[in-house]
Amino acid sequence: MPVDRKNPRVFAFVGKGGVGKTSLSALFIRELGRKQPEKRILAIDADPAVGLRTALGFESRKTIDDIRKSIIEAIGDDEIDRAMEMLSEARYQITDSLEEKGNISFLAVGRPEAAGCYCRVNRYLREIISLLSSSFDYVVIDGEAGIEQVNRRVMEKVTDIVFVSDASKKGLDVVKGIDEVARRMSIYSNGYVILNRVLPSFSPSLISLDIPLAAVIGSDDVIVMNDMMGRSVFEMDSSSPISEGIERAIAFMEV
Repeated sequence: MPVDRKNPRVFAFVGKGGVGKTSLSALFIRELGRKQPEKRILAIDADPAVGLRTALGFESRKTIDDIRKSIIEAIGDDEIDRAMEMLSEARYQITDSLEEKGNISFLAVGRPEAAGCYCRVNRYLREIISLLSSSFDYVVIDGEAGIEQVNRRVMEKVTDIVFVSDASKKGLDVVKGIDEVARRMSIYSNGYVILNRVLPSFSPSLISLDIPLAAVIGSDDVIVMNDMMGRSVFEMDSSSPISEGIERAIAFMEV
């Protein structure tokens, strides 16, 4: 599928906790960077745990939430208009907070919004992220379980949702629930499922999904050890089962 930088292909990885979503999104970013070195990739960590940063081997830097807090702390609750005046500086701060490694740039969103309504501030920051994304060929978001927070805090629209799950009923129910919300919100064009950490005896015929199955990946001791050692995915063997599974998924998605 051709890339349009004015409308980059935006992938959001979503799914319940503990299914390997961050590892898979990091490997997806790694493989995109290797296969298409001439393309620019923006990796966005929308999970408050900021695990994608470690998985990609980036250093700790300012997050979008840090920028948001600095704006809100500089004003009173009744001075929202003054906050909007300060947001011209926010664009520079967001650009300056990008970390780069080759053709991959990294941006962390940070923790969820604190109590209080600063909808105009939040909306403006989201618009800056969307504007920034237009300078890239691909955007890959590691999100929380719900697609709502991706829509509310990062991007108004994604082109591709990658639902990550194990083969459990609970995991697949989360996938179905997120898909229902995403379809209602009409915020994506393509949807794919990656089943991770499945047993050798697993058969796709055992599940019922209306979403295309991009890859089925078994348990992988290599990624487990990699995570235990705190290593980035760039230090992993590309022939490991999870790496090969991501390659199959990328081919299926025609990236």
